[in-house]
Amino acid sequence: MHRLQAAYHNLFDYFGPQHWWPGDTTLEILVGAVLTQNTNWANVSKAIANLKQEGVLSLEALSVLPADQLAEMIRPSGYFNLKAQRLKNLLTVLGEEVAATDSLADFFSQDLFSLREKLLSVKGIGPETADSILLYAGQKPIFVVDTYTYRFLSRHGLVGEESSYEEMQELFMAALPAEVGLYNEYHALLVCLGKEFCKKNDPRCEACPLQGDLPGH
Repeated sequence: MHRLQAAYHNLFDYFGPQHWWPGDTTLEILVGAVLTQNTNWANVSKAIANLKQEGVLSLEALSVLPADQLAEMIRPSGYFNLKAQRLKNLLTVLGEEVAATDSLADFFSQDLFSLREKLLSVKGIGPETADSILLYAGQKPIFVVDTYTYRFLSRHGLVGEESSYEEMQELFMAALPAEVGLYNEYHALLVCLGKEFCKKNDPRCEACPLQGDLPGH
C-alpha cells in the first residue's frame, strides 16, 4: 500500500469521518471557501449567518450588493474589505457564466481544467481557494493543499522544503483514486492532524497516530 494511502487509513481510524464541508447550498460553500482565508470556520459561520439574516445569500442579491455593505456583513471573517472585493471579483466571473440560468449547476458542469483556469483568473483567488471551491462546492476530484498538508509531507520527508503547491497536489492525486469523497475526507483529516498533533510549534510526535508509520517520524 502506498504510504499516503496507509496514512489516510490510520488517520481515518483515529479521527473518524469529519463531515466537511458545512453549508446548506453550493453558493454558501463557495462563499465560505473565500471567507475562510486566514481565519477559522467559527468566524466564517458568523459572517455567513449575517448574509442569511440580511437575505442576500443568493447570486442575484450578492451581485448587486455594494462592496462596502458586503464588507460590513462579513466583518466577523476578518480582512473583510479585502474579502468583500475578492467575492465581488468572483461574482463578476460567475455572473458572466450563469447569467442565463442563475444556477451554479451549469457553471460546475464544465470540465475540471477549464473551471480551475477560470477561478485562478479571478484576482485574489489562489490555488487553495480555487481547489476548495472545486472540491467542496463543485464536487470535482481535486486535492486541496494547505499549510497542514505541507507540514505533514515535509516532516515525514515526503517533499522538499521548496516543493510547490502543484507538486504536493500531484503527490496525492497520483497515489489516490480520483474520488471526491476521499479527497474531501483526507484534507479534513490532515487539518485535524495539524491542529492536534502536527502543530507548528511543539508538535506532539510521540502521541501522533502516524508515529512510526512513515519515514521521518
